Amino acid sequence: MASPPPPPPPKLPVPGRRNILVTSALPYVNNVPHLGNIIGCVLSADVFARYCRLRGYNVIYICGTDEYGTATETKAMEEKCSPKEICDKYHAVHSEVYKWFDIKFDKFGRTSSPQQTEVCQAIFQKLMENNWLTENTMQQLYCDTCQRFLADRLVEGKCPTEGCNYEAARGDQCENCSKLLNPTELIDPKCKVCKNTPRIRDTDHLFLELPLLSDKLVNYINETSVAGMWSQNAIQATNAWLKEGLKPRCITRDLKWGVPVPHEKYKDKVFYVWFDAPIGYVSITASYTPDWEKWWKDPDNVELFQFMGKDNVPFHTVMFPSTLLGTGEKWTMMKTISVTEYLNYEAGKFSKSHGIGVFGNDAKDTNIPPEVWRYYLLTNRPEVSDTLFTWADLQAKLNSELLNNLGNFINRVLSFVAKPAGAGYDSIVPDAPNAESHPLTKALAEKTNKWVEQYLEAMEKVKLKQGLKSAMGISSDGNAYLQESQFWKLYKEDPAACAVVMKTSVGVVYLLACLLEPFMPSFSNEVLRQLNMTPEESLSFCDDKGEIAKAKRPWDFVSAGHKIGKPSPLFKELKDEEVESFRNKFAGSQAERSSKAQADAEAKKVADKLKDTKLSDGGQKKEQKKQSGGSKSKNAEVDVTVAKLDIRVGLIRKAQKHPDADSLYVEEIDVGEEAPRTVVSGLVKFIPLEEMQNRKVCVLCNLKPVAMRGIKSHAMVLAASNEDHTKVELVEPPESAAVGERVTFAGYSGEPEASLNAKSKTWEKLSADLHSNGELVACYKDVPFTTSAGVCKVKSIASGEIR
Repeated sequence: MASPPPPPPPKLPVPGRRNILVTSALPYVNNVPHLGNIIGCVLSADVFARYCRLRGYNVIYICGTDEYGTATETKAMEEKCSPKEICDKYHAVHSEVYKWFDIKFDKFGRTSSPQQTEVCQAIFQKLMENNWLTENTMQQLYCDTCQRFLADRLVEGKCPTEGCNYEAARGDQCENCSKLLNPTELIDPKCKVCKNTPRIRDTDHLFLELPLLSDKLVNYINETSVAGMWSQNAIQATNAWLKEGLKPRCITRDLKWGVPVPHEKYKDKVFYVWFDAPIGYVSITASYTPDWEKWWKDPDNVELFQFMGKDNVPFHTVMFPSTLLGTGEKWTMMKTISVTEYLNYEAGKFSKSHGIGVFGNDAKDTNIPPEVWRYYLLTNRPEVSDTLFTWADLQAKLNSELLNNLGNFINRVLSFVAKPAGAGYDSIVPDAPNAESHPLTKALAEKTNKWVEQYLEAMEKVKLKQGLKSAMGISSDGNAYLQESQFWKLYKEDPAACAVVMKTSVGVVYLLACLLEPFMPSFSNEVLRQLNMTPEESLSFCDDKGEIAKAKRPWDFVSAGHKIGKPSPLFKELKDEEVESFRNKFAGSQAERSSKAQADAEAKKVADKLKDTKLSDGGQKKEQKKQSGGSKSKNAEVDVTVAKLDIRVGLIRKAQKHPDADSLYVEEIDVGEEAPRTVVSGLVKFIPLEEMQNRKVCVLCNLKPVAMRGIKSHAMVLAASNEDHTKVELVEPPESAAVGERVTFAGYSGEPEASLNAKSKTWEKLSADLHSNGELVACYKDVPFTTSAGVCKVKSIASGEIR
């Protein structure tokens, strides 16, 4: 049995080449990473590193698990094991998740290593020698019950920041407002272990004198933020720190699990995790190659690109650079920082601590391939503002963009070439002399070249979402090219023109495999397999090899006479029932999901019972007549069809613009249920975004969910429009109406049907009209929408429809 080939030797910087060092924020080891973590650091960095390899740059991608600190000790206490056992367990989990997501590290290491201790202590000694460290006595919370000083993350309390008041702020940072805190600043602090109130005690610590380093730091930031084209959110976060004024920052902690401080007085303490964690980039490189200094101490020949979420910015633009500058050594400092905002989940935030969202192992269990997850996360990458993950949006992007656009183009081309002679080309790429003289082909080549130029410009600036969009534009143009050429007719009527179209299209297929490899490597590998090419030999897009120039002549990418492989579909449709199943499966927190099966079973019983309950229009009207003594009251006019509408008082917790539709809002609305509902409304033209926030509305709750531009809406906000639909206003319940209360019609309180079809026109019978007392009230046949607190109103529309 042959032994496996030895691993390739570590890469080192090469004189005369572009040498790029890529890092992503070290994921903390105490939990499974969720999709927000993955897009925020490791996936974004992987895309850029793969792009650099594609372009022929000399690049290494370094990452690993951040293993020291309070969170690890806390998790170890929870799971009744040692911190080392926790780190071993979750390092393996992280490695497995990233492997499944096709993340290609040059080294995925750990901070609990001998190299970390060696590098961290060496940097500390330099800072001591250069007098950038001071000693100070600080007050720290001490738990008499646990008999220990409490590290930041072992304390929780109310955030002291004005306007925040988050009840579960950690001792180091409030995850609600992102403000960095000291534990003693918390209001009503509690020990997370025993839940008792700790007391304040004095303890001595070492501090990094950031104010003394500020001149060096500000010069670095001013120069590098421009030269390195830092993302705007990184600049804003950094400037916010500088504006507040730099303060001495404590670098030691009263813990056992960490890098020990090499100082006699502080030998029982360890380094604060945010002092030693960024040094992990260096130590993991040291575990990759003993010549690590060639990467980290050669700023003239190495460019450092760092990827992270927005909450990590100050530690990478202020703390870590100050640490390196303080050593007085010639370090490779960060050139470019790429920062993401938050990826939110359905109706709330992803949260590791609360177990909310889709986690790395969850993605694998869905059987949706990794290239689909990568594509969706990258098209939804929160580069400028927070973005929203929804299952309906994932479905829409898979089915319309990957399956119907990209997959359709490639499969049409390769399937036609693979057809036997007389119907196709028997899998042989035809020759196409004078392709540039074919007008339609020439026009495609010009469009393709522009897309490639945009792709390269975006990727060089680390605008990953724009780079992906440019590559997909080539696929859209390819589909239009096939359709306009009508190649199936040309095959018989003009064989020479058909050969040009197909050879050019095969070239575009290869080009797409190249450009999309950083985003969807397993997809590109499969395309190359179907082209009968190997990734190792074929995937390259370098200036010096002339491959970029070929974008102007896509018919030259694949030689005439090349035999392709066997085509097969590249993507599979994601069906509505699968999406609904996933949405239900991953609702709530991980802890809540374990008991959700019981709740679902109970809900199904109720739904089945409702199905068996049939309301008869005639019977209902007879009953109303009987109750009213045969007189024609307004109540009698309220027919059963309208009574079926489950309208409730809702509170819009959050509203934002739809990411893919200019006229739509996406709202999170509390209707008195366990979780808010996601609702899509076409109100952008009529109601300003600021007027949509935190206001009560009437919500039609028993509509069947319907996808609107990729996001599934689970209810409908009621609004009144005038007769020509030029003016729209929200139907407003009384301010004192309870959230979740049923809106009735003059007292009617019949049970609504379980669900109404989204295409139903029932609500169009409702109108906004003048009530008897002169107020503008939302009515149905003069019968007002009623709550226990009074009637529902509209501002100024006297007649029209409820929409």
